[in-house]
Amino acid sequence: MGQRLKVEGLEERIRGLAAPVAEGFGLELVDVAFTSEFGRRILRVYIDKPGGVTVEDCERVSRELSTVLDVQDPIPQNYNLEISSPGLDRPLKTERDFARFTGRKARIRSKQPLDGRRNFKAVIDAVSDGAISVTDFDGRKFTIAITNIEKAKLEIEI
Repeated sequence: MGQRLKVEGLEERIRGLAAPVAEGFGLELVDVAFTSEFGRRILRVYIDKPGGVTVEDCERVSRELSTVLDVQDPIPQNYNLEISSPGLDRPLKTERDFARFTGRKARIRSKQPLDGRRNFKAVIDAVSDGAISVTDFDGRKFTIAITNIEKAKLEIEI
């Protein structure tokens, strides 16, 4: 696996450049990650749309975003750009993400414990005012502030 590179503000800057490109093609920017794998620097940009993304979607975003990144030059070193789908276990980052996947199962890790625990495997019941309501598989209900979520992703349902 890759090692996430800590370049202050870089991922946010890339998000600001990539989001309009994705939206221009009717796609959603899901995430941006700048990592290093086997000595190679990789900028991964994850896009999505209802029904999933196609190879053609990835190619269009790659061409357009490459041009934008060449002009803006936010990354001083060499890197490879990869555009892909977030996958079935897509990360959930924003209130909009949680609202879109209400009724689905997710794995959530909170920054601060709730009732002595930080890890939840639960169904997303509702989203409002910057918090999500979930029900775990024991039937216990929790409300978690989105700002208290360290990591969240959809649970793969087959």
